Amino acid sequence: MTFRHDALYASRRSPVLADNVVATSQPLAAQAGLSVLSRGGNAVDAAIAAAAVLTVVEPTGNGLGSDAFCILWDGERLHGLNASGASPAAWTPERFAGRAAMPAAGWDSVTVPGAVSAWRALSERFGTLDLSALLAPAARYAEEGFVVSPVIAALWQRGAEKLGDQPGFAEAFLPGGRAPRAGERFSNPAQGRSLRAIAETGGRSFYEGELAEKMIAHAASHGAALTLDDLAAHEPEWCGTISSGFDGNDLHEIPPNGQGIAALMALGMLEHTPIRDHGPDDALALHLQIEAIKLAFADLHAYVADQRHMTQASVEDLLNPDYLKRRASQISSHHAQEPGPGAPKAGGTVYLTVADASGMMVSFIQSNYAGFGSGVVVPGTGISLQNRGAGFALQPGHPNEVGPRKRPFHTIIPGFLMKHGQPEMSFGVMGGPMQAQGHVQMVLRTQLWDQDVQTAADAPRWRFVEGRKVACEEALPHATREALCDLGHRITVEAPDSAFGFGGAQLVRRLPGGGYMAGSDPRKDGLAVGF
Repeated sequence: MTFRHDALYASRRSPVLADNVVATSQPLAAQAGLSVLSRGGNAVDAAIAAAAVLTVVEPTGNGLGSDAFCILWDGERLHGLNASGASPAAWTPERFAGRAAMPAAGWDSVTVPGAVSAWRALSERFGTLDLSALLAPAARYAEEGFVVSPVIAALWQRGAEKLGDQPGFAEAFLPGGRAPRAGERFSNPAQGRSLRAIAETGGRSFYEGELAEKMIAHAASHGAALTLDDLAAHEPEWCGTISSGFDGNDLHEIPPNGQGIAALMALGMLEHTPIRDHGPDDALALHLQIEAIKLAFADLHAYVADQRHMTQASVEDLLNPDYLKRRASQISSHHAQEPGPGAPKAGGTVYLTVADASGMMVSFIQSNYAGFGSGVVVPGTGISLQNRGAGFALQPGHPNEVGPRKRPFHTIIPGFLMKHGQPEMSFGVMGGPMQAQGHVQMVLRTQLWDQDVQTAADAPRWRFVEGRKVACEEALPHATREALCDLGHRITVEAPDSAFGFGGAQLVRRLPGGGYMAGSDPRKDGLAVGF
């Protein structure tokens, strides 16, 4: 393996090289994971500890009421876990009749939260340490407090302005009537108690016991549809992975209901383009990626949903190599297009990655969806709830139309790269619709253009918006932006504080001589650590 670290882009950090590594979006979470590894825990133990701490120290992107997904290499084979929750049984299309879109906040945006079930499932199958030990650092930060970091403080203020009037939000997250500022100490003792209850019951309290009863009582008092039966019926799914190749690299993603399939489709199309003839920041290289993502997203939004409801096109249809080759033939090297879906069938989020000296690698993501999610916080518990229900469609007959006990379309996706049957890189790029696009950019930068993981994270990003609209970061060279405009793209430059818009990458790449190389996105507060 070769890689370059030429400090091509503005960065506050270098890649971390070690036998055991953790990369997260918040330093306290990374250190919690590293502490578990130093005590003899494995990568799964460390991932759970870091994920739990993130619910406390980065509530702007996740909480106890989040959903989660995981891809992990256990040293011999790859596993995929879908711990996203389904809609309440009472969520029929009629319940939302007359609306232009699904609610984005409040109880009517809350589906069954799955993150706690992911911790339990991972711990039971692959963990080596007791869940109480793994959740103890998170409980301690919740009870004793932690110092708020800068990026999270800015996102906290935005969330407060938008969701401050939602049930329980101000009580939990606005001490003294305002969002905490960077450098101020914040504590959430109620969340600490909930974390200890989850640990003591192996997560059962969250879905069947005292915590579940408190959630449902709060839901009922606000006319919500969620019931104890909905919570008790939830089970995470060991779903395996789906994959697509590019130059001997196989990108693995979780199967739908998530958007990971879009990254696979885009890479499958790029296999048939002249992208190899261009450098990582050349306008034509970006143009080809943007056009492939457009085609993938057109199909994504037309066909992808809970797999049980994908009747118009299957995963196999969308990843069929002949179909992707046909879609690639629609990409012009000379001008931007506005494609529709093809015919494949004939007729704020947090992400972390951990790897240990035994060879285990974990790619884990958990999210509220939009910042603080629904804004709903269950009184006395510190349980803030996601707004994944907003991912449903209201269009009658659409595969993703809202319905009972159905998983909504999800944006959060962990990524995992295999090469010649061996693990190559565990990575993710948090940030709504940026995620599949970010996966493509990270794979190409590290594999095609030999950039090290930190350089790949530092590099300026682009994001397809809609039609011919493409957002980019200020660091993208002016000449490149002008060349993209000449190709017909409508380029907008977003300010540096638009961190969520371009995501936050965390990457761990295996080194051929042993050990790993880890990188953490400078757009976030996090870091990569190791020993």
